[in-house]
Amino acid sequence: MPMTPALTAMLLLTMVGTSLLSGVFGMAGGLVLVGVLLVLMPVQDAMALHAVTQISSNGWRAVLWWRHIRPMPVVAHAVGCVLALGAWSLVLLVPQRGVALLLLGLSPFIAQALPPRIRPNPEKPLHGMIVGAVSMTLMVLTGVSGPLLDRHFLGGRLDRREIVATKAACQAIGHSLKLVYFGALVVDAGRVDPWLGAMAVLASMTGTMLAKRVLEAMTDASYRLWAGRIVTVLGVFYIGQGGWLLLTE
Repeated sequence: MPMTPALTAMLLLTMVGTSLLSGVFGMAGGLVLVGVLLVLMPVQDAMALHAVTQISSNGWRAVLWWRHIRPMPVVAHAVGCVLALGAWSLVLLVPQRGVALLLLGLSPFIAQALPPRIRPNPEKPLHGMIVGAVSMTLMVLTGVSGPLLDRHFLGGRLDRREIVATKAACQAIGHSLKLVYFGALVVDAGRVDPWLGAMAVLASMTGTMLAKRVLEAMTDASYRLWAGRIVTVLGVFYIGQGGWLLLTE
């Protein structure tokens, strides 16, 4: 689909909105954005541009909330991501759009379905490494790992600021590795128009800054309630969209 000026403007506004959503809940924005990009662009290009926006959005969020970052979950997550990227670099898979969207929608429900005794907890290093490896796998297959990380971080005792800050640092690392994978390693690597990439960075940072006041005004209880609802609705939507694409393509 050609990127007309009107379509580009709508895409940038979407990036502001999704960064605002992620800035408030630490989730869901990237999930919405990758679905939009997969409709507009080839998979490799969509994944590369999405990585650029998410690195800037999550990186800036981590800077804004750096005092609340918990280092241990970040280190554990990074180790798991690097191990998984090493494995996927031997395969260099580029998924079909329908498969990517279907897995995107299923991921939060798979995490939620785990029995409580093995449900991931961000305060346990081994859990963090396993979730990091699975998250990198989801990055390759779907473009995002947010739904799984959402359930992972909601499973511990971190408050809403610690969840948003620590998850942002983890996501910045994961999306950086995703950019390496789709932007350099795979065949027909994705390309990002420099102008669009620069505007995407500014749009993502704008949405992130607007979200800070909203998050401060929320309570931990309301945060967890709305976060869970948003993840469920988006999961159902992408299951439907991915299933439709697989049936019609």
